[in-house]
Amino acid sequence: MDRKRVVSWALYDWANSAFATTVMAGFFPIFFEKYWSNPNNINDSTFYLGLSNSAGSLIVAALAPFLGAIADRGSAKKKFLFMFAFLGILMTGGLWMVGQGQWQLAALLYMVGCIGFAGGNVFYDSLLPSVSEKKKVDFVSSLGYSLGYIGGGILFLVNVLMYQYPQWFGIPDGTVAVKLSFLSVAVWWAIFSIPIFIYVPEPSSEPTIKFGEAITQGWLQLKRTFKEIKQMKIIGTFLLSYWLYMDGVDTIIRMAVKVGSSMGFEAGDMIIALLMVQFIGFPAALVFNWFASKIGPKNAVLIAIIFYTVGTCFAYFMTTRLHFFLLAGMIGLFQGGIQALSRSLFSRLVPEGKEGEFFGFYNMLGKFAAVIGPILLGTVTLVTGDVRIGLLSIVALFIAGGLILSRVDFDEGERLASKYYSSVSYTHLRAHETREDLG
Repeated sequence: MDRKRVVSWALYDWANSAFATTVMAGFFPIFFEKYWSNPNNINDSTFYLGLSNSAGSLIVAALAPFLGAIADRGSAKKKFLFMFAFLGILMTGGLWMVGQGQWQLAALLYMVGCIGFAGGNVFYDSLLPSVSEKKKVDFVSSLGYSLGYIGGGILFLVNVLMYQYPQWFGIPDGTVAVKLSFLSVAVWWAIFSIPIFIYVPEPSSEPTIKFGEAITQGWLQLKRTFKEIKQMKIIGTFLLSYWLYMDGVDTIIRMAVKVGSSMGFEAGDMIIALLMVQFIGFPAALVFNWFASKIGPKNAVLIAIIFYTVGTCFAYFMTTRLHFFLLAGMIGLFQGGIQALSRSLFSRLVPEGKEGEFFGFYNMLGKFAAVIGPILLGTVTLVTGDVRIGLLSIVALFIAGGLILSRVDFDEGERLASKYYSSVSYTHLRAHETREDLG
């Protein structure tokens, strides 16, 4: 492997994880409730935040496979990555300008920023097979998440200090500090995205075609791939399991601070918990990769799902700061591992030349999970008036996802995918199907 390419690819996780920490998990939920929304009606603000998360995820979920197919046919993965990253950076910086009580504008900018963040990850993930050897893919994927945790954690720590001690930075008050934190995320994201665009080459399709034709070809390829995924039971079974268990993971990532706030924990406690997740997650993602090398990545993911299930049930009974910090530590140990290994497990099943399209489906299901989870939590909370019951509602998704994942045979799936997609006859068949589709 080319070490420069690997590090440049992984640094994008360092870059955009600042959005996930400072914005999604950290300051935005608290600021949305206390400054932009109505602080006297916590359940309503939980519902609106869940709705914003879900709407952005739904848009990305609908577009991801189609855009991935276009990127494959037109050799445009990096172009789409740049477009979505720029969109996310612009919207994040725009949060600086939103005034008090303007929750509609804040929700809109946040939603579009989430689209940029999630859409960029479709094409970032699709570049993984081109920078990593297959035998190293678990490590490279874990390296990305590990750098993401430490990078996002470092900036978040600076942002927390800005908020708690604004006078150190020449900032008038905490409100301005939070707004400046959003601006700092945009700058951080932009600067550390540069290496992936310079040092990671665009994987070319054979043959590369113009963008207009790529749209037509991408649509036809998308239809074919959907048929193939339905026929390839191993891929379909894994994607179903991933959809279910990642529903719970994404919901915890996006809504944990909001849930903690609704349970009555102080903002300082939640900030400490988030920092714990980031700095525990940095070494844990790499250690979890070593653990997976001993017992197998599939078994490692199943263990992570078990601990997420136990942790979510435990969260229902949280009453003290110690409980909250123990839960944060548990999440830090397993969050990066389950994300990294899920990505590398799926990469084993992806045929060469169709990474964007297949990772489009992969991310589509991940984002549909993020559609269901937050709005499920928010709706159950609104109906029952108890955020603990809303949180408990996602346990069933962990259980169902784990049970389905236990039935997936990845060795057989990798063998069948390699045999089917690498054959010369399939290349000829694809060309023949394209001519037939075009009439």
